[in-house]
Amino acid sequence: MICNRIIITAGEPAGIGPDLTLSLAYRDYPQQLVVCADKHMLQQRASHLGIDVELIDYCATDKPVPHRQGTLVVEHIPLAKEAVIGQLNEANGHYVLKTLERAAQGCMSGEFAAIVTGPVHKGVINRAGVAFSGHTEFFAEQSDTPMVVMMLATEGLKVALVTTHIPLAYVSKAVTAERIEQIMQILHKDMVTKFALNNPRIYVCGLNPHAGEDGCLGQEEIQTISPALDKLREQGMDIIGPLPADTIFNHKYLQDADVVLGMYHDQVLPVLKYKGFGSSVNITLGLPFIRTSVDHGTALDLAGTGKADTGSFQTALSHAIELVEKKQ
Repeated sequence: MICNRIIITAGEPAGIGPDLTLSLAYRDYPQQLVVCADKHMLQQRASHLGIDVELIDYCATDKPVPHRQGTLVVEHIPLAKEAVIGQLNEANGHYVLKTLERAAQGCMSGEFAAIVTGPVHKGVINRAGVAFSGHTEFFAEQSDTPMVVMMLATEGLKVALVTTHIPLAYVSKAVTAERIEQIMQILHKDMVTKFALNNPRIYVCGLNPHAGEDGCLGQEEIQTISPALDKLREQGMDIIGPLPADTIFNHKYLQDADVVLGMYHDQVLPVLKYKGFGSSVNITLGLPFIRTSVDHGTALDLAGTGKADTGSFQTALSHAIELVEKKQ
């Protein structure tokens, strides 16, 4: 098996991101893991948590070797101000972005095979003077990708979204036939190329209650969603729906579904997080590289306590490794 490099961004330095990355010291991994963060901050956090770890400076010209327990390879990006556990400092907003930029550039150049992102705090980055709406949008801009798809996955369930972080009042206007077709093209392509499924079966939620109930509860299914799906079926895609969102998450459907496509954020994510909160992963589709992430925030109150749950982080890393190895 070929050994590749996976870069991990530690996220907000005052939060649990550094704690999560330091947990990598507890076991071996088949790929080389490179943590993009301030080396001195990681050493201070390790000392605070009582973690015995050897921090090794990253060298891009060295041959990648599998990650060894008790070590952490670090691509040092200096903080603007010393991080205080649990206390946000907008002076470090640009530091967080520099770690993301380094990771994205490395993936686009082929230096890294995937990115795993720790949690960031959008508010503190915005207060630093940068209009930042999230990792997904940031990596799309960095890679000049016109459209990406947000997917979350846990054991036995994958969901993707037509619309993401927009007010509910705007959703019906944003669900256009063109957008559905674009999202489905990306979703189908990445299910084939990244998840190694020859003919993925995609189940699709309707927008309205009972999927519009033949137009009695809304026309979007009749006028927009169904025509778009029919057009995609003519291209050979295996699509079921639109189905009512209140019944699509039923075993008789899910046992045949490779992924469920929802129309908006809170239509599908509550189910996903109920099923696998703490052990689910955010995967960005459509990018020219693999990107996975934790499904939670910075948890400032847990930073430095040793009580942070590493489940989602380990799941994100496991998915990244799996996707990298499927490409080999």
